[in-house]
Amino acid sequence: MRKILLVMVFVVTLLWGCNKQVVDFTYAYEYAIVKLPNGKVVEGKLQSWNDYEGEQLQLVIDGQTYLVNSMNVVMMTHDPEAKR
Repeated sequence: MRKILLVMVFVVTLLWGCNKQVVDFTYAYEYAIVKLPNGKVVEGKLQSWNDYEGEQLQLVIDGQTYLVNSMNVVMMTHDPEAKR
């Protein structure tokens, strides 16, 4: 039992030391940039978003709904152009 605890402490310490995020609890995104199949790029404030099994995301930006592959989307917690 003691060996298991020591191994767990070692693994957690190693991951923290490597600056790795084991679990991501960020689910609130405000802004998205989407690359469409025709090459057009759409960006704007997210009104809502949904994820589905696999790699699909449904995003609503400025009243328009987009169903895209997650590889073509960047979602952020803030508008990169907004002044802080």
